[in-house]
Amino acid sequence: MKTVESTIEAILIADQPDTFVTRRIPEVKLEFGGIPGDRHFGITSRADSRQPMYPRGTEIMNRRQITILSVEECEVIAEQLGIEKVLPEWLGANLLMSGFPDLTKLTIGSRILFPSGAGLICMGENQPCKFPGEEIQKHFQEHPKLAAKFVRTAYRRRGIVCAVERPGVIQQGDNVRILINDFANPMQ
Repeated sequence: MKTVESTIEAILIADQPDTFVTRRIPEVKLEFGGIPGDRHFGITSRADSRQPMYPRGTEIMNRRQITILSVEECEVIAEQLGIEKVLPEWLGANLLMSGFPDLTKLTIGSRILFPSGAGLICMGENQPCKFPGEEIQKHFQEHPKLAAKFVRTAYRRRGIVCAVERPGVIQQGDNVRILINDFANPMQ
């Protein structure tokens, strides 16, 4: 199993009921359902368009408790959109990491381990949608059609979704270990 290190640059929460846009906080105590007060908090969630195998609204396991982006992928998205920056807040991120530029390619089942002992399990790539693109557009009115361009540009750069495997405190500045799951010899 390959191990890499990364740094937590920001912790964010979506705690306003009318928006997915997040705001920065210095630390958080993860629970089994994710970040308390966050819009994606919960051990279970309701099936939506991402789970077409279940009737919409069916209670299922919540695989999207935490959304993680990389600084490097946000920079690539901004560059390809021709804009100054893409903030993680605009994409609804819960964590922003640096030092692992190919975060979106992290294999399902990989673990992210924090100094406190907290642990996340990667549940897969976060597929881009138009809503973050619409949020980006609000900040760059002089650049037409950013919402549509974002979906294409962010494909395979939109970060990952995770579930909490072990609760604990995480803080901005934490150095984390990423255990990359190898499908030939998978972690259980």
